[in-house]
Amino acid sequence: MTGSRVQVAVRQAELPMLHAYRLWFEHARRCADCKRVSKAQDGCENGQGLWAAYRQAYDGGPG
Repeated sequence: MTGSRVQVAVRQAELPMLHAYRLWFEHARRCADCKRVSKAQDGCENGQGLWAAYRQAYDGGPG
């Protein structure tokens, strides 16, 4: 398997909770508003939505 195929296979097998966290993390490290706060729920509106999606997936809610 090539590197890109392996990466695609890993992403397809990713748990919903980890997928949601990765989306939030990638957003938070690029967003100036989210970088300057100490709590995820205090970030920008988009960051708050991504964090809420992660919490829902973490709690086993519908994904």
